[in-house]
Amino acid sequence: MADNAQKGIDLRDKFNRGGTDVGVKRARQIIDGGPMSDEDVKSMHSYFARHDVDKDAKSHDWGDEENPSAGYIAWLLWGGEEGKTWADRQREKIGD
Repeated sequence: MADNAQKGIDLRDKFNRGGTDVGVKRARQIIDGGPMSDEDVKSMHSYFARHDVDKDAKSHDWGDEENPSAGYIAWLLWGGEEGKTWADRQREKIGD
């Protein structure tokens, strides 16, 4: 998860696209190993649920690190697939 967040930061810096200030803040939180509140978990879970469709973008191939889509970079900032799996698991523990 932290490796994905760092990759997202690096790609965002290199290509000057992808993610928002909120995504960058989340990436830094993940990289630093900072505590995650229930609200953070819910936010991550919601992000991944809303942005799963970004994988279908046609302007760039998902996962292409030579010409990454903004959506792919943003996805990495939030922890990538490992972040999604973690957030889904944690969200189940929290409940409503």
